[in-house]
Amino acid sequence: MKTYFLMLSMCLFALGTFAQSDRWQQKADYEMDIELDVKTHKFGGTQRLEYYNNSPDTLHKVYYHLYLNAFQPGSMMDVRSRTIEDPDGRVKDRISKLQPNEIGYQKVTSLKQNGKPLKYQTVGTILEVELNKPILPQSKTVFAMEFDAQVPIQIRRTGRDNKEGVAYSMAQWFPKLAEYDYEGWHPDPYVGREFYGIWGDFDVKLTLDEKYVVAATGYLQNAKEVGHGYEGIKKGQPKNGKLTWHFVAPNVHDFTFAADPDFQHKIVPMQDGPELHFFWKKDQGIDDVWNKLPAYLEQAILYTNNRVGKYPYKVYSVVQGGDGGMEYGMLTLITGKRSLNSLVGVTVHEMLHSWFQFVLATNESLYAWMDEGFNSYIGNEIEAHVNGKQDAHGGSYNSYFYVIKRGIEEPLSTHADHFEKNAAYSIASYSKGAVFLHQLSYIMGQETFDRAFKRYYEEWKFKHPNVNDFMRIMEKESGLQLQWYKQYFVNSIKTIDYGVKNTFTEGDTTYVTIERIGKMPMPTEVKVTLANGDETTYYMPLRLMRGAKKSEIEGKWVQLSDWPWTHPTYTIAIPTKDAKLKKVEIDPSGKVADIDRSNNILEVSYLVEKGAGL
Repeated sequence: MKTYFLMLSMCLFALGTFAQSDRWQQKADYEMDIELDVKTHKFGGTQRLEYYNNSPDTLHKVYYHLYLNAFQPGSMMDVRSRTIEDPDGRVKDRISKLQPNEIGYQKVTSLKQNGKPLKYQTVGTILEVELNKPILPQSKTVFAMEFDAQVPIQIRRTGRDNKEGVAYSMAQWFPKLAEYDYEGWHPDPYVGREFYGIWGDFDVKLTLDEKYVVAATGYLQNAKEVGHGYEGIKKGQPKNGKLTWHFVAPNVHDFTFAADPDFQHKIVPMQDGPELHFFWKKDQGIDDVWNKLPAYLEQAILYTNNRVGKYPYKVYSVVQGGDGGMEYGMLTLITGKRSLNSLVGVTVHEMLHSWFQFVLATNESLYAWMDEGFNSYIGNEIEAHVNGKQDAHGGSYNSYFYVIKRGIEEPLSTHADHFEKNAAYSIASYSKGAVFLHQLSYIMGQETFDRAFKRYYEEWKFKHPNVNDFMRIMEKESGLQLQWYKQYFVNSIKTIDYGVKNTFTEGDTTYVTIERIGKMPMPTEVKVTLANGDETTYYMPLRLMRGAKKSEIEGKWVQLSDWPWTHPTYTIAIPTKDAKLKKVEIDPSGKVADIDRSNNILEVSYLVEKGAGL
């Protein structure tokens, strides 16, 4: 009997461990019926939300995001923009100058849980809700809400009447339930940075003036009624001068729409990809570049499907609107008065977010670089692929070096809202994030990295992965220990700098000493060229790796013993009986983010005996 209980206890412990390691996901299914008054720019309606608590926790509170409340004088976004040293040029002090009919707001007028009224209060951009009945693990509850809102003048991402005359760019416009995950609730106030949401199914009906064309997340259900740009389909009979547009969107964590009476709509089906939709304003002289855009976007999607993984939705829309470029579920809002190169560049960048933000969907507030940086990495490759460039990532490295030179770098682990400068945030998230990946491909080997990157997407799609989840996939695929790399390059701002310290010759051997000058250690490759033209690459894995990558070069490759991070120097013994040493080069691939490459190369014109040095 004692043995039986011991075995039972071990089994229960094993099951508990497995349950804890399984990344459960909450689910939020929205049904919304909204009416927008294009004369007053006010809208309101109802929201029914089925919330599935798939966590092991009992929930006593919930939180909603009320993003539009940020666009009011005195809001956190307003004050932050007016007090940060380098404010976003699109915001600056504009919010502080908004008049009552220009601000944004969301007012919840009724909220019930399973038919019973709830107590709640609005605190800035967050609605705090006390539940009448706790939501037990593995159970569902239903929230019914009524709310009113006003669309602000377009300042940042969302709003009306943007600088190109688009009537409505409706991003982050509805009361949105905050995410609850293994770290707890995430009711982050909106100060202009990133977003984090719960996957679910959206069923949205939008009623507005019949003259307006609507582009939105998801699949239009009533094209015959609204005449949604489909050839041969006539608009249905409006009621009181208004039409209702009905969209459904499965398994997304956001819903966005844009509306304008002058939108024209082009549909381009893809053979092995989503149906592409393009919306832009007519009579702006941009038809030529917008008509050329689909061919480039199709090429980018096919490249990303092959490089990362398959885009999972049936539709992707590119919509003129917003304040530059911003990604949303199944679509992007971009300003449209651009050259072809600019239009293609911003569209491809925002399209890539469909993989990294809307399928993988890391918590951008905590890991903005895992979205923006990963996006930039693949975007760099696409640009190089299209334009025939050899150095795809040079721009990212140069930006990273720039922030170091200025002395404003902060760790990648900094919360997106809490960077002290916008420049530090942007370069860390976009550029250093891309460098992180390209440098990791050097540590692991490109072929292994590429295979692991696809595995990461397949294993973690629709699961909100964090940096540890990513690193574990890289470790499993490579067989290397890589946590040290995360600790140095993500959690610190220590930099890499290696140099050739000295050389001397003793008999038929020349000794080259490599010095680690920077505080961050790396596995090191040193290419040695002899006077007769022979070339050999010497590879010193870092001992922290507990392994080594395979050779990636066609020439001679010599793996030496590993380099302990505690040792500031490493000396290589080079046979020089047949020819003298001519050149030593550290990191010939250029993948290492070495902040001072001036000491990476030593050209040898002559050698002296041991003790004399060079």
